[in-house]
This record gives sequence, structure tokens and C-alpha cells, in this order.
Amino acid sequence: MRQRSFRMILVVSTFLMAMTASAQSRGELHFCLHSEPKTFNPLLAEDDSSETIRYLTGGVLIRVDRLTQDAVPELATAWKISNVGKTITFKLRDGIRFSDNTAFSAEDVAHTVRQLMDPELHSPTADSFRSGEGKVEIRVLSPNRIAITFPAPIAGLDKLFDQVAIMSATSPKKEMAVLGPYYVAEYKAGSYVLLQRNPNYWRHDGSGKQLPYIESVKLDIQQNRDTEMLRLLRGEVDFINSLDAEYFDKIMSQNPSMAHDAGVSLDSEQLWFNQVASSPLPDYKKEWFRSTNFRRAISEAINRDDLARIVFHGHARPAVGPVSIANKFWFNSKLQPHPFDRTSALQRLNQDGFQLRDRVLRDRQGHAVEFSIITNSGNKYRERMATMIQQDLAAIGIKLNIVTLDFPSLIERITRSFDYEACLLGLVNNDLDPNSQMNIWLSSAENHQWNPNQKSPGTNWEADIDKLMRAQASGLDSRKRKNYFDKVQEIVWEQEPFIYLVNRNALSAVSPSVLNAHPVILRPQVYWNIDQLALGNEVARKH
Repeated sequence: MRQRSFRMILVVSTFLMAMTASAQSRGELHFCLHSEPKTFNPLLAEDDSSETIRYLTGGVLIRVDRLTQDAVPELATAWKISNVGKTITFKLRDGIRFSDNTAFSAEDVAHTVRQLMDPELHSPTADSFRSGEGKVEIRVLSPNRIAITFPAPIAGLDKLFDQVAIMSATSPKKEMAVLGPYYVAEYKAGSYVLLQRNPNYWRHDGSGKQLPYIESVKLDIQQNRDTEMLRLLRGEVDFINSLDAEYFDKIMSQNPSMAHDAGVSLDSEQLWFNQVASSPLPDYKKEWFRSTNFRRAISEAINRDDLARIVFHGHARPAVGPVSIANKFWFNSKLQPHPFDRTSALQRLNQDGFQLRDRVLRDRQGHAVEFSIITNSGNKYRERMATMIQQDLAAIGIKLNIVTLDFPSLIERITRSFDYEACLLGLVNNDLDPNSQMNIWLSSAENHQWNPNQKSPGTNWEADIDKLMRAQASGLDSRKRKNYFDKVQEIVWEQEPFIYLVNRNALSAVSPSVLNAHPVILRPQVYWNIDQLALGNEVARKH
């Protein structure tokens, strides 16, 4: 009853604020990207900046409402799943046009799905749709109806289309012609991305006014979180979608009305070791990193409680595995975070022939255990985590070197050259359903970070995960799917290809000048309802 009452209050509040918003001048919303967007092609988006632009500009058939977590109609007014979960048929809205005035029809959906599923494109979004061998059959039934049949059943099929921005089949602007609330008007590398209101956007508010309310969105490329925070306090940016815990506490002390803690998020912080066979690492280090005992020992040597308490000021909790405890249905409640236990860590290392002598850990060949960990520069909490991990590992005789890189250089290392030993980074979960993690757990996937793009599974446990992930993806019984994915979580807990450290709380800060903002756990926390946000006159604007 309390949840129902909250939603009723929220609906009334949003309606009243929308009436106020319609009277406001449109203005320009400002917030920051923390790296250059790698692409404007929505089918290739995998970095946070590119995904942000996809969300703001891409029109999708179905949107997962970030508040209710239900699938809601967007470009499709209705859909039906049939053929034992293999076929989805969409009925599309009539009279829709892309931002460049190109007409929208079922042919554009067909074009997008063909591009998405083309193995030559290597779309990270496509992995969620790969539940079986064979081709996808696409039938355009009429200008506003289309049926898509996959080789095998896909559980949660409708919600997967939340990540598929529809592209025009005929526009000369290609992916720059969009169906979302904004389009990319200008891009100055290293400086900003400017989005302008899509004049052909189809949505209207309750009074019939065309959305979005805000005329333009300027995304400043700003890696330094200190600078971003100062700009928020000066009124130069309107919100910070994901806030550092230290800054959150500062905002709480200075302006509590701006601070929003939505609770434990779905996102995780983790480290992993490079296990790519062709990487330019010495063979003895490759042997370390491929050892389950070695990875488990590193995990047990790290004090996760300290990371949550010191780095995140208590706005985080020790992570268990690939699913956050916030994901109440899919989380495997049988599992607990790995314990902080140096004695057990050294025992595991001894099983692999490592010996601790004179405070230096050496392998059976006499090599001192030393490796480097890369993380993205300008991210203060990751740099602090790396320093604390460095201290924890020193206690068992391991020398850890910390290397900070700009984000493009880091991505180059972990996806192309594989010239790195270990990486500390976070993974963003946009969905509650495990299908959204297909592009991580399939051994053939590009985001299978420790050893991506395998032609066949390199280990028996990876082969087991492949089978289980495909089984859950093709199942329709939610209990059976959970059983499959519980086993995946257990394998990952045992093998630790990713050493999960903490799940951060969903912290954000929003200026009082932003109307209709209701931060949530699911990304994007603040701007999930971007077309309904408006700018008021509650504070002086310094844009």
C-alpha cells in the first residue's frame, strides 16, 4: 500500500510540475560526460558516454520504465511474443518521422535488426539476443507491423529492445538521424557534445504540449570529478548523475536538498587479470593469472569492508558477484562476499608453489610476485581503492604498481592491444534481467574482459557458463531461469574471473532548478525521464 501511495503522489506531483514546466522557457541543460564518446552509432555503444548519448537521442520500440521497471510502449504501441518465445510482433506508431524529417516505418526496424545481428558489426547489444545458432527471420507485414523470429526462445525478449535505438534505412545522415528527444547538433572533441531538441519527437504531455521541455542539452567532456563538483556548486552544471561518496557527503552538509541516495545500485566495482593467450605478458605471469588459487588468494587478501567504509564513506557494501543484492529476484542469496582472510590467501598460494620469504612472495621459479593494475585517471575513488588494495597485497608479499590512464587509452589496452596485467574498473548494469549480461559471460563476447572473443571456451567452467547462460536466455519459466543463473553466479563466485569488490549506492546530486527529477537505482538515475525534465528559476543560472 505504501508503494502504491508513493506512486500516486509521484504521478500527481509530476502532473503539477509538468504544468509548471510548460510555462518555463526551454533553456539549456548542462551535465558532464567523463570521457569522449567512442561512437555515435547506437548499435556499437558500450562505453558510458556513448550509452548516454544513445539514451538521449535514440528512439526505441519499448522502454523499460526506470521507476516501475515495467516495459512500456514507445515507438511500438503494442507487441506480442509468440512461437514459444522466439517471435515478437510489433505494431508501430503512425506518422512518426526521424529528426531529419525522414519517415519512420517497419522497414527501419528491419534495417536496424539486420545491422544489429550482423556478426561483422560486433555489436555488444546483439549478444543479449544470441540464444541459439541460426539466422534471425524478419518479416515486414505492413508499413506499421513487423515480426522478428529468433532461432531459439529468448526470455525477457521485449525488455531487451530497450537498448536498441532504431536507425533509418534511407536517411543520408545514417545513425545521426534519430527518433529520440534530442539529436547531436555539434561535437567538439575534448570539449562538448551539443544536443538539440528533436522537432519531430512524437511524445506530448498531458496538456498536448510537445516534449521535451528543454531546448538543448550540453554534455561537457570533463574527466576531472573535482572540477565537475565545483561546477555543480557554482551552478554551471545542473546535476551529477553518479556522485562520488565523498562529494555526496559534502553536498549533504552544504545543500541537503541537492543530495539523493537511492540505495544500493546494480553497478559493481571489480578487478580482473589479463588471461588473453596472445597478450604480450611473460608466460610465468600468464600462469599466475590463469590459476583459480591465485585469483582467490588475491580476493581474500582484499578488505572489502574497508573499501566500503573508507573509500565510499559507507555508501557502498561488499559485493558478492555479478548480481547486486538490490536485484532481489535474480540475486543468489546463498552466496556471501568473499571473506578477508590473509591466512587462507597464503594457504591457497602455497598450493600453487608460492612461498613468502623475507616479506616477498615468490613463485615456484623464484619470480617475485609483482604486477601492475590500470585504472582510469581522474576517478578518485578508483585511485583510492587501488591504493588500499596495494596496501592489502603488500601484507602478503605482493608488490602492486598502480597505473592511471585516460579512458580512451585504457579501453585500447583492455580491448585491442591487451597490453596490461590487471584492471580495476566498474561495470554498469542497465537491466535486472541476466540476459543483459550475455555480452559479458559468453566466452565469445567482446566484453568477456579477462579473455574476450574466444572461438571456443578456454576452460571447462567457461563452457559451463556458456551453456547455462544460453539455457536461461531461451527459457520461459522464471524459476528454471533463476536456477540456471544461480549456478552461473556460483561458478563465478568459485572461479573469480572478476574479483567483485563493492556495490556502490546510487548517489546523485540535482540542482533545485531542475524540475521533475526523481533519481532511481536503474541507470540513468537522474535523466531517465529526460523528455519530462524542465528548468525552473529557483536558483540563478550561470550558463
